[in-house]
Amino acid sequence: MSESKEINQYMDQLGHDAKVASKVLSQASEGKKNEALKNIALEIEAKRNEILEENDKDLKAAKEKDIGSALIDRLELNDSRIDSMISGLKVVSELPDPVGEITSMDSTPSGIGVSKMRVPLGVVGIIYESRPNVTADAAALCLKSGNSSILRGGSEAIRSNKIIWNCLQKGLESSGLPKECIQLVETIDREAVKNLLHLDDYLDVIIPRGGKGLVKLITEESRVPVIKHLDGICHVYIDETADFEKAIDIAFNAKTYRYGICGAMETLLLHKKVAKDILPRLNTKFLSEGVELRGCKETLEIISVIEASEEDWSTEYLGPVLSIKVVESLDTAIEHIEKYGSQHTDSIVAEDTENVNHFFKNVDSSSVMHNLPTCWADGFEYGLGAEVGISTDKIHARGPVGLEGLTSQKFIVKGNSELRGI
Repeated sequence: MSESKEINQYMDQLGHDAKVASKVLSQASEGKKNEALKNIALEIEAKRNEILEENDKDLKAAKEKDIGSALIDRLELNDSRIDSMISGLKVVSELPDPVGEITSMDSTPSGIGVSKMRVPLGVVGIIYESRPNVTADAAALCLKSGNSSILRGGSEAIRSNKIIWNCLQKGLESSGLPKECIQLVETIDREAVKNLLHLDDYLDVIIPRGGKGLVKLITEESRVPVIKHLDGICHVYIDETADFEKAIDIAFNAKTYRYGICGAMETLLLHKKVAKDILPRLNTKFLSEGVELRGCKETLEIISVIEASEEDWSTEYLGPVLSIKVVESLDTAIEHIEKYGSQHTDSIVAEDTENVNHFFKNVDSSSVMHNLPTCWADGFEYGLGAEVGISTDKIHARGPVGLEGLTSQKFIVKGNSELRGI
């Protein structure tokens, strides 16, 4: 039997098993799902040292391949990040279960009653790079929302993903749920990804988390509907009405909180009236952190930095590099965001309510913020528990995709023998 045929059969079996398990999970009680989540958290705590050991092997292999500092940052697990995984599982277990939720029944002129019931999507395929914490985070949300999941992490995190998946399986089994509710693609052969994208008989949706190239490939190749998580070219715009101290703190935090997250600021926009006061101070702070600055011609007249190219405005650096542009007005800033942004997250620092509202209405991104760093774009921080990604789509889900984003609705129609006339 050829290797390709073996992978086809392996992936088909994963899809079949996930579909069968999804029927059981969709009927599971909230208590049963919460029990599983809590048991998974206990398993991860018990295997903390093993997880760190396996992650260390992944890190060493990745560094030997020189995959880049941004991916290394995403790949690394430590006690704090394991604590976050455990906390995320517990938070999801405490969130209200959306499955079975029914909207109020509305009566129609004909006398029939119409409402909607929230239901799981079914089987969710998740393809992601580097971040092994996604294995737990994504599985938890799928589990709570009644969806079985097939997870395919990057080859660079295969050891970390396997040990975390082992915890997921044990947590499910100890709670009396089928272990097939959460499955991991254990082969790193890329043929498996192609097969996953073609499992339209079993999968209901694919969610990619990774670079623009990965998302583009999946969108073009998939026979299954895709909830896209595109690149995060996030902007902070400092308005002429901004409080200078707030602006400096926000811009610095938006970039340096973590370079490798999709919510990191990649371009700073400043109104020309405040640029001379703010840029020198920000320059000092960024230089102290080793951030490379690339600026427009107006920026170069104020501070000594590398001149930005046209390409810089549409680049997601995911590292200690920041492009800076001085703009004529609020509308000029909005035009820049519209042209170069990725509809992920953009923020305005301003004290004028009218300017803030204008920014809110005219910036078409999944998250639009006021007086906040863009790194707040996070499902956990939005009260959604963990997230399976931040969707830049407009259909079916937008922004951080939590429990509600992993469900759909069906109409519930009630009557009392009303007959439809001609």
